[in-house]
Amino acid sequence: MITALVTGGTGFVGAHVARALVEAGYQVRILRRHTSRLDAVADVVCEHQIGDVLDYDSLLEAMDGVDWVFHVAAVAAYWRNDPARIYRVNVDGTQNVLRAAQEMGVQRVIFTSSAAAMGYRDDLRPVDESVRFNYDPRLTPYGHSKFLAEVEVYRAIRRGLDGVILNPTVITGPGDLNQISSSVILEVARGHVPPTAPPGGVTLIDVRDVAAAHLAAATRGRTGERYLLGAVDLTHKAWLRLIAAEVGRALQPVVLPTGGVQLLAHGVDALRSVGVPVPMEGNQLRLSTRMMFFDCRKAWRELGEPRISIRQSIRDTLDWYRAHGDL
Repeated sequence: MITALVTGGTGFVGAHVARALVEAGYQVRILRRHTSRLDAVADVVCEHQIGDVLDYDSLLEAMDGVDWVFHVAAVAAYWRNDPARIYRVNVDGTQNVLRAAQEMGVQRVIFTSSAAAMGYRDDLRPVDESVRFNYDPRLTPYGHSKFLAEVEVYRAIRRGLDGVILNPTVITGPGDLNQISSSVILEVARGHVPPTAPPGGVTLIDVRDVAAAHLAAATRGRTGERYLLGAVDLTHKAWLRLIAAEVGRALQPVVLPTGGVQLLAHGVDALRSVGVPVPMEGNQLRLSTRMMFFDCRKAWRELGEPRISIRQSIRDTLDWYRAHGDL
């Protein structure tokens, strides 16, 4: 029987990957810290290995007897962390995972990257896997860290590792206990979102479709390939209106001009620089003015099409937050 290790197995994506593996009949081990919250995996029958991607010896122990490694662990809440920590965990941690996987003879590594590791196109066409990272790293340290982590994956592949890269877009769905991608759903439900929207847009996908793509990548993903994972493109205005409709709120957001969002970003940066707690950072706002749409047809063809609608994803997210006392 295949044994799979999931790093970051108690987090939003990692827990769903672990659950999908168990449901598919695989032997599953998750790597977690002593302090990890276990809400998302409380009912998942799997082995728990205490460790950290920055602790190389713990990785060797966790990979003993493992066939597949799903490297999901990362610092994703970039607005809550300093860039040094983002790079240390996302790049150095990935180096450790890859080196340990090769030392322990792991058959295949599935690396969870991000659509943020892609670049942008000047012609505004949806970005596909061929577009290299070309942002100013200061604008998106998270995206840059994921790009650098992908570089490490390719280096490991040249050394003989069998690896596949997955690049999820904005992920929604139940189980986002740290309130990262799904936080906007929670805030709209609470009535904390003003009736305005930035002029950009994003590609979205439900977390369970992301987990399904991980399993598909393990069995039929092509070595060295990147796969963008997304289901639907929505402007920020349409996204907010869709959430509001599901929570029963009347919301007709006014789209702010790009210049106004840029000024607001400067104001947020100024407040954060003097220690005022603000639940966002300036670069988030700057990126929100872009149409960050992605062409995910390659993953649809090779790994399978998404099955869960974003409307259903919103409903399930709200139900999960209600069940856990957040609403």
